[in-house]
Amino acid sequence: MKGERIKLGISACLLGHKVRFDAGHKLDPFIKDTLGQYVEFIPVCPEVECGLGVPREAMRLVRAEDFIRLQTIKTKIDHTERMLTWAQEKLRLLEKEDLCGFIFKSRSPSCGMERVKVYSHDGVPSKIGRGIFAKAFMEHFPLVPTEEEGRLFDPGLRENFIERIFTLKRWRDTKGKAFTLKRLVEFHTQHKLLIFSHSEKHLREMGRLVAQGNLLSIEDLIEHYEKLLMDALRLKATKKKHYNVMLHIMGYFKKLISPDEKQELLEVLAHYLKGYVPLIVPITLLNHYVRKYKEPYLQQQVYLNPHPVSLQLRNHV
Repeated sequence: MKGERIKLGISACLLGHKVRFDAGHKLDPFIKDTLGQYVEFIPVCPEVECGLGVPREAMRLVRAEDFIRLQTIKTKIDHTERMLTWAQEKLRLLEKEDLCGFIFKSRSPSCGMERVKVYSHDGVPSKIGRGIFAKAFMEHFPLVPTEEEGRLFDPGLRENFIERIFTLKRWRDTKGKAFTLKRLVEFHTQHKLLIFSHSEKHLREMGRLVAQGNLLSIEDLIEHYEKLLMDALRLKATKKKHYNVMLHIMGYFKKLISPDEKQELLEVLAHYLKGYVPLIVPITLLNHYVRKYKEPYLQQQVYLNPHPVSLQLRNHV
């Protein structure tokens, strides 16, 4: 990526900061050392930043009538209002950071993104909650990609999240310049196949929006396009979707490659669809033909190189 690094919010304990209730941390080497080569982390620890000490009494989420409270386990001290008041101020500060994503600590009563235990009045837990700060963040920044460190062990979820933060950075760079309909058309053209790999429905809708862009104000056009873009990329890019996109790409070479090359490419695509080889294998072959034949439309397609190869994300999906 050219220009500034991607800004990524993160639960501070995942970077090795000793801020947990037991004065420990939850350092995640992939996040800090591998992903950290490409991003600027903005660490956040809601519990420490709202004024609680280290170490401190452990807390959990407790259902009180129709509201979920943040409460210490032994002494039953309610820290809900303290956390919410701090969170609102923190969110206003984070607006200035231009975050392209946030990685939360799983299962945390302040940072858990989903399936956090919520305890009933008689102490029975249900995995139905969301951390107080994580919930506030996701409501305040609904289009910003979010994920938990635990879910990032899943290769598909990891690739999807990182693809989204890199795409959002490119979009922010595009709209941050002298934005025109021409620049939108260029961005959309470059990202067509990437969007196609997630949602053909969204791609059609975005195409209509761009085609009618001169009927809207620049502000409305940006708002509508950004929502469609991030909604599309949130949808899973399945093997079948990737297969269809790669068949589409192959169509650009059908009059250029030999019958043997065509057969080889079809076999590689079939092996990917059946799960015999990872996505990087057919993508590498397609990139070879793009370079060999210098096909101009495909040369600009982000789909073929959506994030740094060194992250090896497509080696595992």
